[in-house]
Amino acid sequence: MEDKYVSTLHPLVDYAAGIFLVIIAILSAVGNLAVLATAIKCSSHLKPPDLLSINLAITDFGMAITMYPLAIASAWNHAWIGGQPTCLYYALMGFFFGVASMMTLTAMAVIRYLVTSTTTSTRNTIKKQAVYILLAGIWLYALLWAIFPLVGWGHYGPEPFGLSCTIAWAEFQNSTNGFSFIISMFILCTVTPAVTIITCYTRIAWKLHKAYQEIRNYDKIPNAARVERKLTLMAILVSVGFLVSWMPYAVVSFWSMFHSSTGIPPTVSLLPCLFAKSSTAFNPIIYYTFSKTFRQKVKQLKCCCGWRVHFMQSENSVENPAVSVIWSGRDNIQLSSALQLNKGQTSSTITQ
Repeated sequence: MEDKYVSTLHPLVDYAAGIFLVIIAILSAVGNLAVLATAIKCSSHLKPPDLLSINLAITDFGMAITMYPLAIASAWNHAWIGGQPTCLYYALMGFFFGVASMMTLTAMAVIRYLVTSTTTSTRNTIKKQAVYILLAGIWLYALLWAIFPLVGWGHYGPEPFGLSCTIAWAEFQNSTNGFSFIISMFILCTVTPAVTIITCYTRIAWKLHKAYQEIRNYDKIPNAARVERKLTLMAILVSVGFLVSWMPYAVVSFWSMFHSSTGIPPTVSLLPCLFAKSSTAFNPIIYYTFSKTFRQKVKQLKCCCGWRVHFMQSENSVENPAVSVIWSGRDNIQLSSALQLNKGQTSSTITQ
C-alpha cells in the first residue's frame, strides 16, 4: 500500500476519529431520515419552498450513507481502504454533496428573502414546477463540478493524515491548471453563495428589526411577526451552521495550497475535517429545537414490526398546518401584514 494511504496519526487518534464519525453518521442518518419521513407523510401539504429543505436533508443523508462508513472503516484500519479507486469515489461524493448543499442553502436564502419581502399574490406565484427546475439545476451544477477533477481540471487525492480523500490542494502549488480550478471553485461555489446567503439574511434581519421597532409601542406583538422571526432564525442557524463548520477546513486547505502541508501537524489537519463532516447532523437538531411542528411529527413516528414504520395522524393547527420544517406553510407571513393586524386592519394572510 502506498504511504499516502497510510494513517499518519496515532492509533488512539484513529480510533477516536472513527468513534466520532460513528456518532455523526448515526445522528445524520436518523435525523435526516426523520425529516424525509415527515415530508413523505405530509407530502400533500408541502409548499414549493419546502422542497428545498427536503433537498438539504437528502444531501446530508446522502453524504452520511455514501461516505462515512468507508471513513469509519479506514480509521479503524489505520489506513485508507481500497486505495485510489475508493479515494476518487469518496472525494467525488464529498465534493458533489458539498456543492449541492451549498447551492441549496443559497436558493433557500434567496427564496426566503423573496417570501419575506414580497406581497401575498407575488409569493403565491412560486410554483412547484419552478422549484423542481431549480433543484435540477442545483444537482447538475454540483455534478458538473464534481466531474471536473476526473476529466483533468483539478485533482482528487488523500488528505495529509491519510484517512480521508478530497481535492488535492497541495498538488496545485505549481500547477496552473489546478490553480485555475481552485480559484474558479472558490469564487463560484464558495464566495458567491456565501455572500448571497449573508446578504439575504442580513436584509431579512434588518426588515424584522424595523418591523419590531414599529410595533414595540403596542401592547401585543402579532403572532405573525413572532412566527416570522422564528422561521428566519431557523433558516439563519441552518446556513451559519454549515458555513462555520466548513470554514476551518477551508482555511487549512487553502493554507496547504501556498505552504507545505508538512508544516501542519496531522492531528491539526484532521480536526477541521471532522468538524466539517459534523455539519450533516446539525439541521435536524435545529429543526427539532425550534420547530414545534417537526417535534410533533417526529414523536408520531413509531417503529414496529421490524423495519416497518407506521405514521399516526394528528390534527392540524394554526402553528402546525403541515410539515414545513423551515417554511411552515401559512407561517410564510409578510411582515407588513403583521403590522397591519396590530394596527387593527384586517389581513386575510394571517386570519385564516
